[in-house]
Amino acid sequence: MNFLQSFVNSMPNAVGQGLIWGVMAIGVYITYKILDIADLTVDGSLTTGGAVCAVLITMGWNPWLALLMAVLSGMLAGLVTGMLHTACGIPAILAGILTQLALYSLNLRIMAIGDDAATKATLALSPDRNDLLLSSRYIRELGLNNPLLLLAVVMVVVIGLLYWFFGTEMGSALRATGANDNMARAQGINTNMTKVLGLVVSNGLVAMSGALLAQYSGSNTIDMGRGAIVIGLAAVIIGEVLLDKVFTNFALKLLSCVIGAIIYYIVITLVLRLGLESTDLKLLTALVVAIFLSVPYWKGKYFSKPVKRGGSVNA
Repeated sequence: MNFLQSFVNSMPNAVGQGLIWGVMAIGVYITYKILDIADLTVDGSLTTGGAVCAVLITMGWNPWLALLMAVLSGMLAGLVTGMLHTACGIPAILAGILTQLALYSLNLRIMAIGDDAATKATLALSPDRNDLLLSSRYIRELGLNNPLLLLAVVMVVVIGLLYWFFGTEMGSALRATGANDNMARAQGINTNMTKVLGLVVSNGLVAMSGALLAQYSGSNTIDMGRGAIVIGLAAVIIGEVLLDKVFTNFALKLLSCVIGAIIYYIVITLVLRLGLESTDLKLLTALVVAIFLSVPYWKGKYFSKPVKRGGSVNA
């Protein structure tokens, strides 16, 4: 009974984290599913978004303006990865690793702004001292300060803007680039530009997630983004495997990433309540991703009906 009550009490926090990481999962969806690029920049740009937002809030900036600057910093990180890939000819996965590596040092410098130290690994935020948009402290309260309300609004706005953008000519060109690079180029699309644009938009969303996470959790740490790409992939894959047949609209596919993130954190919460050590979470995440990646293969190999070869004979 105590276990069930404890698990139910932890659900609001799991949903809150799922919504925040859902924004990041949508960013991963843009590169992984639409552009067909494995972008590892997100491990660094998530922390960058949190670092920029946290520093500006501690300096007295309006939290909405700090959030905007965090998004711009993530977009800049995506631009660097895109230029390394397109202008320098570096494979996308290596370009992402290089940017992520550089961001580790930059994030340490960013969090030390306004401090006597040259670098800083942790920056604390508190609703008592800082003007925050949301905080996990109020996750169980029935009021306008409950972070779930703001996160739900942010999610609707993000999905709505992306649905509109990918319906424009530029958004369609981006999708065409991911579907068939050569064909898109033959149609006169500047595929290098669309790849860079996709990476910019993706990492802007990832940085937004980092900024929201830093405020929600009350701190930004240098290792906050470590393994973020795996969590993002887990959310995308879980949502796709469970809801692909139901969610056929593009906006619903984006929503499935958010639902996947929420399911992921509910599973994580359940496993932790069952006694798994928090140090084993990375192992659990890897297993979850591996299982859900294997599901489509197993379904196609063992559960699909065999296709009959040859045509029918007409009498």
